[in-house]
Amino acid sequence: MGNMRRNYDSAFKAKVALEAIKREKTIAQISSEFAVHPNQIRQWRKQLIEELPGIFSDKRQKADKDREELESELYKQIGQLKVELDWLKKNLSTSVKERREGVEGGHPMLSIHRQCELFGISRAADYYEPGERTP
Repeated sequence: MGNMRRNYDSAFKAKVALEAIKREKTIAQISSEFAVHPNQIRQWRKQLIEELPGIFSDKRQKADKDREELESELYKQIGQLKVELDWLKKNLSTSVKERREGVEGGHPMLSIHRQCELFGISRAADYYEPGERTP
């Protein structure tokens, strides 16, 4: 019989560790009930006791808030990139002249500067009006 390692999900580990913290049953009884080695139960109990104070700490709340702010910013950037991609798909196969004419002054999400960047034309080119050459 080889050494078999079992993987337990976090909910199972929490349930077993909580039983061990309650001390209503011995570690041996819990081990028998859940078919988990006593040393493993002691380890999970120790980990639970060490991590419990962190649930109530300001540091954890700040980390959660920071994560939410990061996710919000990333979703905002994804939305902006989608707008830019859709706009490029609509305008990509045009000539430089058509691109200059395609720059929209009042676009709700794309500034004139960004439209020029996406088109690969200079901002000044947006204002350039070709005139007749004089000899």
